[in-house]
Amino acid sequence: MLGRRRNRLLAAIVFFALVFTLYSKRPQEPDSVAAELTRIHWTSAKEQFPISTTMQLPTATAAAIPRIQIIGPKAGKADKQRLDKIREATQWAWNGYRNKGWGADEIKPVSGGVKNLFNGWGATLVDSLDTLWIMDMKKEFDEAVEQVKNIDFTTTKRSDIPLFETTIRYLGGLIGAYDVTGRQQQYAVLLHKAVELADVLYSAFDTPNRMPQTYYRWRPAFASQPHRAGYRVILAELGSLSLEFTRLAQLTGEPKYYDAVQRITDALEEWQNNTRIPGMWPINVDASGCEKPAQIHGLGSASKSGDETFSLGAMSDSTYEYLPKEYLLLGGKMDQYKKMYERAADVAKKYVLFRPMTPDNVDILFSGVLYVGVNITDDSYIYQHVPEAEHLSCFAGGMFAMGGKIFNRPEEVEIGAKLTNGCVWAYNVSQTGIMPEKFLTVRCSDSKDCPWDEKKYWAALDPKYILRPEAIESVFYMFRITGNEYWREVGWNMFVAIDTHTRTSLAHSAVKDVTMKTTAFEDSMESFWIAETLKYFYLLFEDSEKWSLDDYVFNTEAHPFKRM
Repeated sequence: MLGRRRNRLLAAIVFFALVFTLYSKRPQEPDSVAAELTRIHWTSAKEQFPISTTMQLPTATAAAIPRIQIIGPKAGKADKQRLDKIREATQWAWNGYRNKGWGADEIKPVSGGVKNLFNGWGATLVDSLDTLWIMDMKKEFDEAVEQVKNIDFTTTKRSDIPLFETTIRYLGGLIGAYDVTGRQQQYAVLLHKAVELADVLYSAFDTPNRMPQTYYRWRPAFASQPHRAGYRVILAELGSLSLEFTRLAQLTGEPKYYDAVQRITDALEEWQNNTRIPGMWPINVDASGCEKPAQIHGLGSASKSGDETFSLGAMSDSTYEYLPKEYLLLGGKMDQYKKMYERAADVAKKYVLFRPMTPDNVDILFSGVLYVGVNITDDSYIYQHVPEAEHLSCFAGGMFAMGGKIFNRPEEVEIGAKLTNGCVWAYNVSQTGIMPEKFLTVRCSDSKDCPWDEKKYWAALDPKYILRPEAIESVFYMFRITGNEYWREVGWNMFVAIDTHTRTSLAHSAVKDVTMKTTAFEDSMESFWIAETLKYFYLLFEDSEKWSLDDYVFNTEAHPFKRM
C-alpha cells in the first residue's frame, strides 16, 4: 500500500517537473503547453466538389494601357523633410507594436495590451512588411521576416477564418513584401508562407458553385463535410479577392488560385445587368447557388422583397475598386474587367454620386447610398437616395481618376478630383481637421448651383476616426496622376492633424469624436494604420517614379503587386 502511494507520488513529481520545464522554456507564451495539447491543425482533404477544368491565366496579347502617372516637370520630386516626419511617425507606431504587441494582431496603443481579431497570426506585423521596406526601415523589415518564419497558418484558436480580411491583410501583405524586395531569394520565405496560407484559404472555395465560404470553418471535423457559400454574404467579402489570388498564380505558376477568383468574376458579370440597379450589385448577396443548382455558378439577391442597398462605401467598396486593378494586373488581357468597371461607373455616377450643400458653394462630390425597395402592389421598385458620406467611400476619388486614365475616360479624372476634394472639405470643416467615420449632409437639387441654407447642414452620424486611409489614398492618386502640388499641401495638412490628435505615449490610436477639439482615445490601432495610411502619406511625398502606378497595382490594403 505504502509502495503504491510512493510510486504515485513519484509519478506526480515527475509529471509536474516536466510541465514546469515545458513552461519555463516558453516564458513569452505562458499558455503554450495547454495550447499545443489541444490545438488542431488544418489538413488538406479530398475536395467534395472538384472542378473538371481549371481556368488558366489569360495568354492573349497584352493591351496597350495608357500611362497613369504624369511625366515631365510636373512629376513629383522627393520632399525629404516631410518624408522624414512621416517615417518618424511610422517608427513610433512600429516601436509601440514591437515593444508591446510583438506577434499579436494589434496593439492597444493606450493601455499597452493586445488584440487578436484576425486569428492571432500577427496582422500588424505582416500588414506592415512592405511599408517598412518602402520607408527603408530594412533592419525592422528583416526582424519581422524572421518572425514570419514562425507563423503557422494551419492552426488558430479561432474556429473560423475571415476570408476577406485574411486575404487582403495577410496574403496581400506577404505577396506585396515579396514583390517590393524584387523577389530576392533571401526573402523566398514570404512566398512560401503565402502559398501555405493560400492553400488553407483555397479550401473555402470547395462548394457546389465554387463561391467561397467567406467565414471558413477550417477544422477538419467540419471542413471535411460538404458545405455551401452563404445566403447573405457581404459583397466586398466576395468580390475583393481577385488581385491577391491572381498575383499568387502569376508568381507560382499554379492556376488554381486564379481559377478560384475568376469564377467569382464570371458570376458577378452574369448578374451585373439583372440587379435592381443594373450595373451595380447590392451590398448583400446570396452566394449559395441554391436557386441555380444545375449551374456551375450563380449569384442572386439576398433580399427577395425587402430593401436592397447600393453604394460605393462599406460592404461593397473594394469589389468596384478591384475591377480596373485586376485589368491592370492581367496586362489588359481580359476586356471583361474593363466592361464591368465602365458599366458600374456609369451607374454609380447616375444614382449614387451627389453634390452636397456647403457654405461656400464649393463644387465637390460625395458618394451616397441608394435604397431600392419593392412596391407590394405592383412589384415596381421604389428608390431612395440618402446623402450619407463615409470615410470608406473616399477611395472612390482615386478609383475614378485611375479608371479615367487607363480606359480613356477623361471626364472621370475630373470626377475623381471632385470626390477627393469632397473628403478634403470634410477634413477641413472638422474641429480637429480630421474627417469623421460617417456623416449626413444635404444633397443639392442643382448640380451646377447650390446656394447655402443656414437651416440645413451636415451632421456627424459616427464622429470617430479609426486611422483610416481612404482619403489620403485618393489624394495620393490625384497627385501621381496630375502632378498638381495642391494635393501635396492638403495631404500634409491631413497628416499633421492626424498625427497630432492620434499619437499616444506608445503609438497611435483611434479617436472617439473628431468633432470635438479635445479628443478621447479608443485604445485601438488597426493594422492598416501602418500598412495603408502612413504608406500613402509617405508615397505622396516620395519621388513619383518610385513605386509608380505604372509599375505596381496596390491592393485594397495598399500592398503593391508588380505589374507584369
